[in-house]
Amino acid sequence: MNVYATESIRNVVLLGHGGCGKTSLIESMAFTTGIIKRVRTVTEGGTVSDYDKEEVKRKFSIQSSVIPLEVDGVKVNLLDTPGFFDFSGEVYEALSVADGAIIVINGKSGVEVGTRKSFDFCAKRGIPVIVYITCVEDEHVDASAIIDELRESYGNKIVPFHMPMKEGTEFKGFINAAKMLECRLQPNGTYYEKEVEEGVNDELDEYRQQLMEGVAETSEELMEKFFAEEPFTEEEIKTAIVSSIAKRDLMPVICGAINTDYGANILLHDMVKYFSAPGMVTDQFVGIKVKTDEPVSASYDVSQPVSAYVFKTIADPFVGRFSLVKVTDGILKADSAVYNANKDAEERIGKLYVLRGKEQIEVNALYAGDIGAIAKLSVTKTGDTLSPKANPIIFEKAEMPEPYTFVRYIAKTKGDEDKISAALKKLMDEDLTLKEVNDKANRQMLLYGLGDQHLEIVKSKLADRYKVEIELVKPKVAFKETIRSKVEVRGKYKKQSGGHGQYGDVLMEFEPSGDLEIPYVFDEKIFGGAVPKNYFPAVEKGIAESCLKGPLAGYPVVGIKATLTDGSYHPVDSSEMAFKMAAITAFKNGVMDAKPVLLEPIVSMKVIVPDKYTGDVMGDLNKRRGRVLGMNPDHAGNTIIEADVPQLEIYGYSTTLRSMTGGSGDFSYEFARYEQAPNDIQAKEIEARASKLDTTE
Repeated sequence: MNVYATESIRNVVLLGHGGCGKTSLIESMAFTTGIIKRVRTVTEGGTVSDYDKEEVKRKFSIQSSVIPLEVDGVKVNLLDTPGFFDFSGEVYEALSVADGAIIVINGKSGVEVGTRKSFDFCAKRGIPVIVYITCVEDEHVDASAIIDELRESYGNKIVPFHMPMKEGTEFKGFINAAKMLECRLQPNGTYYEKEVEEGVNDELDEYRQQLMEGVAETSEELMEKFFAEEPFTEEEIKTAIVSSIAKRDLMPVICGAINTDYGANILLHDMVKYFSAPGMVTDQFVGIKVKTDEPVSASYDVSQPVSAYVFKTIADPFVGRFSLVKVTDGILKADSAVYNANKDAEERIGKLYVLRGKEQIEVNALYAGDIGAIAKLSVTKTGDTLSPKANPIIFEKAEMPEPYTFVRYIAKTKGDEDKISAALKKLMDEDLTLKEVNDKANRQMLLYGLGDQHLEIVKSKLADRYKVEIELVKPKVAFKETIRSKVEVRGKYKKQSGGHGQYGDVLMEFEPSGDLEIPYVFDEKIFGGAVPKNYFPAVEKGIAESCLKGPLAGYPVVGIKATLTDGSYHPVDSSEMAFKMAAITAFKNGVMDAKPVLLEPIVSMKVIVPDKYTGDVMGDLNKRRGRVLGMNPDHAGNTIIEADVPQLEIYGYSTTLRSMTGGSGDFSYEFARYEQAPNDIQAKEIEARASKLDTTE
């Protein structure tokens, strides 16, 4: 592949609801540009952008991929993204390097949840948008109705460039509103073009008027021409459209048919024509100069020292390890050295590649604004910045969604734990939304992801790529134990078996400390030397050990004040060990007499849902023993629900919420505190714990 200058590069991300046709559209564009010889379907498998085994098996995109195409002397880096919400981390990575977005809408399905999320993503990041409606040749598809719905939500920024032409239910071509050309489909697959006069089609005239008004608003000179009813030249229209799209004042709508190549072909040329070269999305990469702490941002200037941002890592054992980068300044060259300021390490760049799905195309350089891949970097990970050692810089890492869905994983084969951990580390290098947590308190390993499907695919990848198998089960909740009343109890340890014996005797008071953040508070009120001071630490040690595993259900004990009030000792047989054991005995008996209870963790949850789902979501939270603390509008048609919910009840919540809201609901949570669990929950948990052996805990 040729090396392209910055002005001849377009980085375009494809977004949309799952199953809207992004992958199929890229396949069609790849065919149109001659990259592939035959168009494959997602169902068939083997598409240029869905090359991973899991994608082929499951028939949908799981990870983002880069498909570079050459159109009109311009390199278009297409970034295909998953549409399912479990894999939104891949979407975030692609968005971090995109300079324009194609939001794909399946004409048969219309505007869906994923469509609106795509608009939100682009608005948040200031990314210019072109809307592409597929399947307009279908007799049941009404493109005008979809456009009207979009305009209800996003206003007059939505302007159709194309209007499908149908005779009855049969698709015949389209009308280019920008050029006022009727493009009629011919039997040989070509189009016959003829001019369309104004006044023939009221809907077309309306769209044309809106487009011209948008053009006029780009400059005072054009505004004067508009009011003087002077026609704009084609170049004036194009320049104004490019400027309006870049500023997000205009979001054109283009239509396409699956059974013909006009949609893919026209979209390719329009991307080149209307999207700008890298640099138009402001504040895409900002950071600091390491040596001076001065702010710095990407300028995409080839005359500047080279810098590049690593936005994705591929660690596939078959494809190899690649760091995908966007060059932010200068020219990145093969066989050169760069500095990773995040890791304080030099990296040697051997070969440079452009990836096209699983295909690796070697290049000798990448200009500012281009996207490529570096093989086998030693320490560099996703989010790192590469720059010269003499003038190192660090860009802010791209935002990523936080994983809140968690499961416990167990190795199917004993002894595979280390292999599993190593394999998971490689998967986490690829996927920043995957986390492994060692829950020492409950002796379990946890996996965090963006949804149940996400975690199931991780399980499948472990088996397929790394030949290790795990089971995903419901995790144990970290209950704790405490007491509600004050008791006085004696603990005695006496052992005599000939020779030197063991003797320790303590009188302890146990009562609630009022502080559930710490296990215990130790105090002593010994008078007259009933227990020598040198044995006080041993007594406290016994209390500390006892708090690790409470007598009620074996959970850690918190919120206890233990006071040593009296006791006795033997001048010969007493020892530190004896007093420690005496304290343990006193603790066990005392806690069981002091009205012990189980405490359960409570999380503060925030749920954001469209207003129409508020009642359903609140009803579900109540079923989960949640306490709704407040509801606030976000002035975007959503309600923010804040609630305290027991952690025991949030398992599987992501699936439930998506089911209730059609995927439009989002949630987050954080640990808040411990509270006493209801009696039925306590009884059930104590019974369950009692039936298990320590070895299975």
